Amino acid sequence: MHPTVSVVLPCLDEIETVGATVTEACAALRAAGVEGEVIVADNGSTDGSQEAAGAAGARVVPVAKRGYGAAYLGGFAAAKGDVIVMSDADATYDLSAIAPMLERLRAGDELVMGSRLKGRIEPGAMPAVHRYVGTPLLTWLLNLLYRTGVSDTQCGMRAFRRDVLPRLRLRMPGMEFASEMIVNAARAQLRVGEVPVNYRARKGESKLDMLRDGWRHLRFLLIYSPTALFLVPGLALFVVGLAMVLALLPGPLVIGPYFLDIHWMVLGTLFALVGFQIVALGLAVKALAVALEITPMDATLTSFRRVFTLERGPVFGGILFLAGLVVDLWIAGRWFASGLGALNEVRPALFALMAMLLGMQLGFASFFVSAIDLHASEPD
Repeated sequence: MHPTVSVVLPCLDEIETVGATVTEACAALRAAGVEGEVIVADNGSTDGSQEAAGAAGARVVPVAKRGYGAAYLGGFAAAKGDVIVMSDADATYDLSAIAPMLERLRAGDELVMGSRLKGRIEPGAMPAVHRYVGTPLLTWLLNLLYRTGVSDTQCGMRAFRRDVLPRLRLRMPGMEFASEMIVNAARAQLRVGEVPVNYRARKGESKLDMLRDGWRHLRFLLIYSPTALFLVPGLALFVVGLAMVLALLPGPLVIGPYFLDIHWMVLGTLFALVGFQIVALGLAVKALAVALEITPMDATLTSFRRVFTLERGPVFGGILFLAGLVVDLWIAGRWFASGLGALNEVRPALFALMAMLLGMQLGFASFFVSAIDLHASEPD
């Protein structure tokens, strides 16, 4: 009979728990009244985990590529069920949560997340730094950037309909796979539900490295959000720098006890140039992600393409460059008029430098984004 549910368990040297986890998964499927299978995606165990899993009733699928995400992807590819349930082979998750997860899927959810923070966490199951710092911090950041509304983004027990798997676009091989699934579910506008899951203390050695795996999650979340990583800080830096340059162009400023002079104008020029470059990098990353079909087109990139086309961008950039050049020529004229003597035109010179460099950046950024579009549209 065709299995309705496939329970996928990644495994790497879990001889102490994998057999009991498979047995618990089979019992949970029977309790839910569904036909199912248990797949152990083995990631190269050397302690006999494969034999223990097979003896308990699992179908063991060897996955050569190492990594948490890679093991899951191998298990998903082998799964035959219409619904896939994810869990771990270390017996930490209470698999009786499978039944309420399936109920949520029947009610219309497309992805159901488990939440350890809403369930019962046994003493010693989760280190305090994970429970009160790491997991809440990553959950807060993911919800801030992607507005998922999930309470425990690091919970490894999840369920989803098999037909949404292509829309999840999963590819990360490591621990960041957990965040990737939620991010892509949000981008695909999947209906995401949540059920409490009880969490137990594990037996054996944990494969989790808090610093390394925490960084992989953080790195993924930032790289997958060019707006937060590039556009917002870059635009803020550019606006602040431009305001400083324009405010100090006529002369020094006195604000209360503070005297702002040419050094602050130099700093403002730096801010404006670096900020614009960061924005240009962010737009390029967005264009590349769209070209590779990683993310859909968004309003920011659409606006940039509409305003700064391959024709308009270099024109606007050229106007900025010429404006700076005119100021430089004016300065040169004053110098020659003074008999090539002492020259004190640092403020307009800084403004000219900023305008010329911004013009060049704008022109080349327009070409760069257009080049990405061109290569993406070429036939294979």
